[in-house]
Amino acid sequence: MLALHEFHEGLNGRFTEVNGAEAVNDYGDWLAEHAALRESAGVLDLSFRGRLCLTGVDRARWLNGQTTNNVKDLRAGEGCYAAVVTARGKLESDLNVWRLPDELLLDFEPGHTEALTQRLEKYIIADDVQVADAGPHYSLLSVQGPKAEMVARSLGLPVEIPAKPMHFASVKDATLGEIYLMNQPRLGTQGFDLFVPAAALGAVLDKLIAAARAVGGRACGWRALEAGRIEAGIPRFGADMDETNLAPEAGIEQRAISYAKGCYIGQEVIARIRTYGQVAKSLRGLRLADDLKELPAKGDKLFHEGKDVGYITSALASPALKANIALGYARKEANQIGTRLKLRNAHGESAVQIVETPFQAGI
Repeated sequence: MLALHEFHEGLNGRFTEVNGAEAVNDYGDWLAEHAALRESAGVLDLSFRGRLCLTGVDRARWLNGQTTNNVKDLRAGEGCYAAVVTARGKLESDLNVWRLPDELLLDFEPGHTEALTQRLEKYIIADDVQVADAGPHYSLLSVQGPKAEMVARSLGLPVEIPAKPMHFASVKDATLGEIYLMNQPRLGTQGFDLFVPAAALGAVLDKLIAAARAVGGRACGWRALEAGRIEAGIPRFGADMDETNLAPEAGIEQRAISYAKGCYIGQEVIARIRTYGQVAKSLRGLRLADDLKELPAKGDKLFHEGKDVGYITSALASPALKANIALGYARKEANQIGTRLKLRNAHGESAVQIVETPFQAGI
């Protein structure tokens, strides 16, 4: 259960589960929440996400050998997006890695704390590295949208707001404790994450919501965040990519993979894909038909010239675009922008077209 379950209930919060973890689904008007994320600022309690802390003198060098991106060369105050993969290049998790002065902070999808901890500890042999669950000690809040910086500034913290994505600053407050402010645009535009001591969570969240309301924003839930994510064409681990996918298939290559760093588990497979050609399938943006009786379910099949070439992962009746859209995989012979496919499921057959992401108005 969320630590602030009763707080959210007091805001008319309605709840859902994400990978077994409780999250606020909405506060009674998800469309207004979605509009806030696009037009002003939305405040989210993301404390249901997983958080691990790595300590020990070998932590950066060691984690660099476990992830697809360059962790070793991060400086304190910087972060990166990365993936953990198997020796065969298959995804085990994606994660944000933040380099604090004396530790590494990992932020990842909910429900994976135990599995990711076991995966990491499996490869600690003679290394001075310790893995600890940071969830009970630090909570995660987020403010997203074009006015997110105004909301972050309204906290009045004596710290310079980090200007670049994946950079952060920290400040010690006599009342609230040490807070970490990360420039983290989760929907591809502007946004900030705040790692807050658990004891100060309610006070900081209350201030953020009041500040968001002052600029036309509001508290937002999972449904609005997911809608914004799909519109931005951003894949989510557990929805659009999982243990069956190679990292380059999922459209995260530019953000998550360094081809200049040293060795890591799974590197040979990923490097070979880059050297010798395309992956067999890739994640694509899909424009669905307007007259669907029901949105397609995850796994519904896509066809091209009668051949099964892919499947749906996430689908949305987009309030911003006033169109039915989806993310899904299509094989390389049928995944070019503009290619027309057919969706077949229990509701019949309908037209699909591959389009660029982020999705644009008028598609």
